[in-house]
Amino acid sequence: MKIIIIGGIAAGMSAAAKFRRLDKDAEIKVYEKTPIVSFGACGLPYFVGGFFDNENQMIARKPEKFKETGIDISVEHEVLSIDVTNKKIMVKNLKTDETFEDSYDKLMIATGASAIIPPIKNFNIKNVHTLKSLEDGRILKEKMKDKDVKKVAIIGAGFIGLEAVEAAKEYGKEVSVFQLEDRILKEVFDKEVTDLLEEELKNKGVNLFLDSKVVELKGDSKVTKVVTESEEVDADLVILATGVKPNTAFLKDTGIEMLKNGAIIVDKEGKTSIEDIYSAGDCATVTHLLKPEPAYIPLATVANKFGRVVGENLGGKGLEYEGSLGSACIKVLGMEAGRTGLTESEATNLGINYKTVFITDKNQTDYYPGQENIAIKLIYNGDTKVILGAQVVGKKDAVQRTNALAVAIYAKLTTEQLGMMDFCYSPPFARTWDVLNRAGNVAK
Repeated sequence: MKIIIIGGIAAGMSAAAKFRRLDKDAEIKVYEKTPIVSFGACGLPYFVGGFFDNENQMIARKPEKFKETGIDISVEHEVLSIDVTNKKIMVKNLKTDETFEDSYDKLMIATGASAIIPPIKNFNIKNVHTLKSLEDGRILKEKMKDKDVKKVAIIGAGFIGLEAVEAAKEYGKEVSVFQLEDRILKEVFDKEVTDLLEEELKNKGVNLFLDSKVVELKGDSKVTKVVTESEEVDADLVILATGVKPNTAFLKDTGIEMLKNGAIIVDKEGKTSIEDIYSAGDCATVTHLLKPEPAYIPLATVANKFGRVVGENLGGKGLEYEGSLGSACIKVLGMEAGRTGLTESEATNLGINYKTVFITDKNQTDYYPGQENIAIKLIYNGDTKVILGAQVVGKKDAVQRTNALAVAIYAKLTTEQLGMMDFCYSPPFARTWDVLNRAGNVAK
């Protein structure tokens, strides 16, 4: 049997490695468009910010290591099209411009996602960059070191944009953030949480432009100004961080079912609408444990887990990836925030009878150094009290409580059960009634 995997970053290499452990004899071929595989792009903002300098720390394994296990990898090779009827693909060698055909018995599409370029006039002038690839990271790291770059403008206030804020602040830059919506991280957190994060940004000197549509970038040899519908702001460097889109344009004539945004629709086994074709990662949907429709959740955790399941299923195991809760977290300068399950806005859109509670408490005892505020929001079923969603925001280690809440949602625990849950206690880490207990007990 011959397996072809298109894309070798997260889901693709997880699948390849897992399938190889199941089948020592099958032919496995991976085509990756970039020069590297098994790359952890989540580390890019911290690489740019100088938290570490060895870029190889973001690469889990080199192609040579995979080849030792009999996985044949061709980097800098782009798959141009798929003939689903005859089980063939057209491939272009990006180093030589040569094109050729290859054939498969089973195929996995793991092409990931790329940065969205918003419709901004003159976006392609000098000193305007995205932050998605290793090459992007290398360029921005050098730009940040440039003493002539004093003012950094970040367009977009999602995960990448806000992590880029910290990178720029590490170099002492003046930072301006432009967000089209009325608050940051609007699709991820509810207003109680984003209010606290916005306060942190402002307190640390970040210029926050909300409800602000960027229409143009000005500059001759390089960018000098960001132009919104109402004002102009000086900038020496611009980072575009307005989200990602699935890399699936090459599939338009295949008949593979996709969402409107181009994400490939798959079932719990990773199967697409075409027989013997699987998909996972940032180019595909995933089952959300609390939503009826396929969800697009481009997170590394989902990609790696679902990729592993697809690897099993390429070998005929018939396993299912039960689904995701969309658990995610972010560090915004001195604050941390995590979420899992449904936000209040998502619960509203689903027509669920829900209630919420939002409390602020302390992370530990007051007599041990380091006591800080920590806030928790619970979204729970108004009738059964089963927890549907949770958000945590605070200082160091606040995010770790999100994991306990994810387990609670997965296990369908009620607020009453959370209120009496036996969490560990020691003065440096918590109080006898942890903030999680308190949130559960306050919920009515």
